[in-house]
Amino acid sequence: MEQRTLGTQGLTASAIGYGAMGTAVGYGPSDDTQSITAIRRAHELGVTHFDTAEMYGWGEGEKLLGNALAPIRNEVTIATKFGFTPAFGSDSRPDHIREVVDNSLRNLNTDVIDVLYQHVPDPNVPIEDVVGVMKEFVDAGKVKYLGLSNTGGDALRRAHAVHPISVVQNECSLFAPHDTAGLFPVLEELGIGLVAYSPLARGFLSGAVKSRDHYTADDFRQRLAWWKPENFDANLAIVGKLAELAESKGATLSQLSLACLLAQKDYIVPIPGSRNPDRVAQNTAAADLVLTPDDLAAIAEIAPDGGIGGRLS
Repeated sequence: MEQRTLGTQGLTASAIGYGAMGTAVGYGPSDDTQSITAIRRAHELGVTHFDTAEMYGWGEGEKLLGNALAPIRNEVTIATKFGFTPAFGSDSRPDHIREVVDNSLRNLNTDVIDVLYQHVPDPNVPIEDVVGVMKEFVDAGKVKYLGLSNTGGDALRRAHAVHPISVVQNECSLFAPHDTAGLFPVLEELGIGLVAYSPLARGFLSGAVKSRDHYTADDFRQRLAWWKPENFDANLAIVGKLAELAESKGATLSQLSLACLLAQKDYIVPIPGSRNPDRVAQNTAAADLVLTPDDLAAIAEIAPDGGIGGRLS
């Protein structure tokens, strides 16, 4: 698979990565054996970049990913994140960062984390102080590259002044096209890559979307405006038109959605996540789908403003 350069510090990643949130939390019951099979299948198909976080099962997701990648650790890059509390507040106090990162190293069973992100901004801790602590781990050889997640341009500039930021991870998909677009000039000015999480709009662009009645009460999709009854049918109509375009290209909806992100910028790496090895193979094949300018124009006409209702309730 094509390798993409993220930042100017030496980080490279496969054009399509793997997001491991769903292996531990957010999308209904999981099966560790199936998840490990899916992760290893992704690597067999050329995926080299795998993403997790402390918050994904509060260490359990990191342990699962570390176990899955142990036989091939030297062939992949692993990213993890700190900064959430169990009540989904923010906590990037220096001592807390140090504690979480040391735990992540143990959970992942690795000597070095390839990419360390602050997961969410903490209004109580200046970003300069946060990156200063992150830099300690780089200087100690325990972290290779630094990133920020769910961030904006001002914080990114301030962080980059303390230590080079290689990559930003924000939500970006055909259903959420505006969430990151304003960052592109800053990313290009500073030479920073973008990892696009939820590139299939939390599953709405997977080709297997169902109404929220089909999901358990603790499923993340229960909280998203795309699934609200007043928005669901309109979004389903958008999906139908995109699926028709995908079929005309001999592709699936998910492949069209991922290929569209890849075509936008050569420094974007989407990280779809699936616990199904067959769906992992389908997603990975999107790296080979070439979209023409006419295709991209048609996509923009079908979903000019993304999904109806926005992503959050």
